Amino acid sequence: MNKLKYYFPELSNDQIKQFEMLPGLFNYWNSKINVISRKDIAEIEIRHILHSLSIAKFFSFNNNSKILDVGTGGGFPGIPLAIFFPDVDFTLIDRTEKKIKIIDFIKEDLKIKNIRTIVGDVKNLKSRFDFVLGRAVSKMEKFVPLVKKNVLIQKDESGIIYLKGGDLTYEEERFPNIKIYLLKDRFKSNFFETKKIIYIPQNDF
Repeated sequence: MNKLKYYFPELSNDQIKQFEMLPGLFNYWNSKINVISRKDIAEIEIRHILHSLSIAKFFSFNNNSKILDVGTGGGFPGIPLAIFFPDVDFTLIDRTEKKIKIIDFIKEDLKIKNIRTIVGDVKNLKSRFDFVLGRAVSKMEKFVPLVKKNVLIQKDESGIIYLKGGDLTYEEERFPNIKIYLLKDRFKSNFFETKKIIYIPQNDF
């Protein structure tokens, strides 16, 4: 976890211990259920943990904020962010029950208290959150209409945060107030060369 400590020196010893346990836990569960591709599991620190935590380089969530991670899969970006922001409430939703069960086991092993999980489709979820997160869930043309009902309408900052690579023509044309953050500006790795964070504020949809 040397890269993690380098990019996030503010982590406490307890947080570092939790992050150090993650690869072993995912290796164990991945041998039983294919949660992460075998190629990615070998580079979990960069491709999953740091990629998830890249959001923390650009956003600082207020205590007691409510965050929804849609299509969380094996728990990314939700689990790393929940460790990083222990006073923020995270809800992780996925349609695959096996994946959610693994998240439940991992959060118990790591004693993470600020994660709740839902097995289901976000289209049926009526709750609202300060921020909705997505990571390679679907095309933005589908994702935004699906989750915009779940974003709180408020004076304070709220909206959709999405980890994405590739062309952003649709997003730039459709959302005039969009903010795009280039991860290569913060992380020295070929993996991050084309990776971006998109932020769409709630008044843009």
